[in-house]
Amino acid sequence: MKFTKKSKAEAGIPTASMPDIIFMLLIFFMVTTVFKEFRGIPVRLPAARKIEKLPGKRNVAYIYADDRGRVSIDDKFVEISEISRIMYNKMNDEIAPLRVVSMKIDERANMGFVTKIQEELREAGGAALNVNYSTKTASK
Repeated sequence: MKFTKKSKAEAGIPTASMPDIIFMLLIFFMVTTVFKEFRGIPVRLPAARKIEKLPGKRNVAYIYADDRGRVSIDDKFVEISEISRIMYNKMNDEIAPLRVVSMKIDERANMGFVTKIQEELREAGGAALNVNYSTKTASK
């Protein structure tokens, strides 16, 4: 009786399911990626005894102002005279209208400088905007 030799199995990696795996990994990384939030310019916030958190970060614009007279909105340096136009455009945005302006002002900033920012916010439609002043908690 003569035995016939069976053909050898080829050693290879099956690539038929590779596109499925790649798309699953792509979707996983798209869902779990956290994007950078606005950081603004470095400011030293004043301390407060009692603070309240904003209910959410939706429809909030952050204005950073430091002691050197620089103003930053959405990580871009702007002139004080541009604030009213920028905030007016944000307030009238159809997709996500602006409701709250959070001001992060350095504790060493000149109050005349802060007053100019507030006047620009009034020109943008101050009656429709809520202004929040960010602080840090004071240690007891």
